[in-house]
Amino acid sequence: MTRLLVIGGTGLLGTPTTKRLRDDGFDVRVLARDPRRARGLLGDPVDIVPGDVTDLESLERAMSGCTGVHISVGGAVDQASAENVAKLAPKAGIARITYLSGATVAEQNRWFPMVAQKLEAERALVESGIPFTVFRPTWPMEQLPRFVQGGQALVIGDALPPLHWFAAADLARMISQSYRMDTAANRRFYVYGPEAWTMVEALEAYRSAAHPDIEHVTVLPIAVAREQAKASHNKLLAMMAEMMSYFDAAGELGDPAEANEVLGPAKITLDQWIAERPTNGSARVV
Repeated sequence: MTRLLVIGGTGLLGTPTTKRLRDDGFDVRVLARDPRRARGLLGDPVDIVPGDVTDLESLERAMSGCTGVHISVGGAVDQASAENVAKLAPKAGIARITYLSGATVAEQNRWFPMVAQKLEAERALVESGIPFTVFRPTWPMEQLPRFVQGGQALVIGDALPPLHWFAAADLARMISQSYRMDTAANRRFYVYGPEAWTMVEALEAYRSAAHPDIEHVTVLPIAVAREQAKASHNKLLAMMAEMMSYFDAAGELGDPAEANEVLGPAKITLDQWIAERPTNGSARVV
């Protein structure tokens, strides 16, 4: 397998995956709505193709000559990305599709819109007949800077169960490895980091190192977040309250043992990840 197309290659998890695939010797192509931004993030060795995953014509051009496609999108076009790739893959000669799902993606959680979309995306890949590998990771450490904004380190939640935070570099290594292994085809892998931290504990460790000017982590109960969102007409806060309510209840599902055995376990600890981060307070919500 030589040329791989990455969809979502400039995202939080897509960027490190693209770079790891490139460093591991793959010929990497990225579909990008903003080619100039993509070039700035990824550098010259990556082939940047302008287009949009919802546009079948541009997607077909991007898939031409590729033998694998990695989908790392999320959000509103998550389901459409997988469905469109699955539709075009047989004709394009794609030999493997990898897809970034989530650790709480299961039928019992289909009532939650994000989960329903990912379940339908996975179904489309299975029904395509193309060998697939689905990754169901828990929370990435790279999300922690997004909880720091406006001079505050803020967590919304009530139960806040422990989570096995993983580093994007570990996930990127596992995705790259999966393309080298026939035994990784037609499987779903749960990706967990080596340690369990509550969201407050993880954010406190990050805050202490990267934002020592912030005195502590603030925990906002979900009911309070909902009230504040309603009073201020803050749609983002309302969305976050509902999302965190879901994750509080869902926790982590699945077992990472299979992924650890086939692809090698995630090894980067939170302390190691923090030690490699800037400590000048430059990380912020984007």
